[in-house]
Amino acid sequence: MLYPVLGGLGALAALGAAAATNTRRRALAVVPPELRHPALYVPLNLGNAVVRAIVRQVVPLTRTTIRPGVGLERRTVPATDTDPAVNLLIYRAGGHKAPSGALLWIHGGGMVVGAARQSNAWCSRVAEELGLLVVSVDYRLAPENPFPAALNDCYRTLCWLHDNAAELGLDRDRIAVGGESAGGGLAATVVQRAHDTGVPVRFQLLEYPMLDDRTVLRRAPRESDIYTWTPASNRFAWTAYLGRPPQEEDDRPYISAARRADPTGLPPTWIGVGDLDLFCSESVEYARRLREAGVACESRVEPGMYHGADALFDGKVASMTAFRIAMLDALRTALVEL
Repeated sequence: MLYPVLGGLGALAALGAAAATNTRRRALAVVPPELRHPALYVPLNLGNAVVRAIVRQVVPLTRTTIRPGVGLERRTVPATDTDPAVNLLIYRAGGHKAPSGALLWIHGGGMVVGAARQSNAWCSRVAEELGLLVVSVDYRLAPENPFPAALNDCYRTLCWLHDNAAELGLDRDRIAVGGESAGGGLAATVVQRAHDTGVPVRFQLLEYPMLDDRTVLRRAPRESDIYTWTPASNRFAWTAYLGRPPQEEDDRPYISAARRADPTGLPPTWIGVGDLDLFCSESVEYARRLREAGVACESRVEPGMYHGADALFDGKVASMTAFRIAMLDALRTALVEL
């Protein structure tokens, strides 16, 4: 999620707070006091070209903290005849023991903004605390690069990890794919494609994932709804990624994870989302369908949590700290404590 980056834009936050309506202030009553943040007064509309341009400029200039003792390496997945090279960030803790498990991490940003480096803090934490190799992908963004550009970049990175496992010191049987927000949705479709093509994935970790383009069609926002990732941004992002507005019928494979008819055979899964998140319903529904198909799936719905709140308050508010710890525990169980 982008709010750790944007939370520092105090001027915008102050401007947004000054312009907030009484309706929105009343709606904030559903948010626990300890989770209230200026970002709630400035919900981004990434359909606005000026806002999108500013975010794209800010993210590459922002250096989120990397844990001490964790090394950062830049690598590239080579170009093919049909796709360009993909830039990667690789996080490896000092004393990394090979072969280890690995986490392929896909950043958020609605598939229209964001960069691999915005996940420095989380990726380096996973590397340090769990001893995993963590790879963050700089995939192509829409609308300039619509579907399947981002999917191809992330899927090719997964294949590259398998092909280069020996050099990287990885155990091919202990590779997980995860992501936040749009990255969680991409992770879910990458895992589906990997299953269909015989590329092993041991586990998927989906943090408030963007799973269903049809959410744009099915639910009108209420005045009482509190979103940092708004319906307007969701509509723009899906339209940009798909190359056209979402439709009830769209038979292109892997456009969104929730459209998969049969999730049988997918790997064990963790899905976490807040009950104030625009993606709550689609996350709960996807978890239900996975379980009904025989897939081991742990789901966590956090009361009072809106989209990206954990990134803003991890280490500051007990519930958000626990949410992040639950993610780490899920990875530890799947990839470390075998």
